[in-house]
Amino acid sequence: MGLDTVLLAVGQSDKDRLERLARTTGDIAGPAGASVALAHVFTRDEYERAREDLDFDADSEVNPDVIARRYLTIRELSDAMDEAGVEYTEHGRLADEDEVGEGIVALAEDVGADLVVIGGRRRSPTGKAVFGSTAQEVLLNAPCPVTFVRGD
Repeated sequence: MGLDTVLLAVGQSDKDRLERLARTTGDIAGPAGASVALAHVFTRDEYERAREDLDFDADSEVNPDVIARRYLTIRELSDAMDEAGVEYTEHGRLADEDEVGEGIVALAEDVGADLVVIGGRRRSPTGKAVFGSTAQEVLLNAPCPVTFVRGD
């Protein structure tokens, strides 16, 4: 089975590890000739704040994809994919606070991902045995392999 589509899914907690996520994804997708689906999964509160901060006029058609394209995380990841010479698409997804992992799994299915890349943080010694709930949801339920990029 070839690697055609890599989903790189980020959320509000990934801002400090965007460079590492982008580099890892580019290193995987580039040599394989795969395209990358860049996705920001918004919680409802984050989405409403972003919508206000981005100052759309009242007549604008706004949805999570539109917000994601203008959101800092996706813009930075897009720039990194451009530099790496990797083709990409941009996506947004709206999820309840406790359903972000499910949103990532649904996105992986929607884009036909062959691989999902997600980030996480370094855990305490007692927490190392268990991933965060979002990462655990994705690792257990994604329709394809998952690469977990740990932030320092």
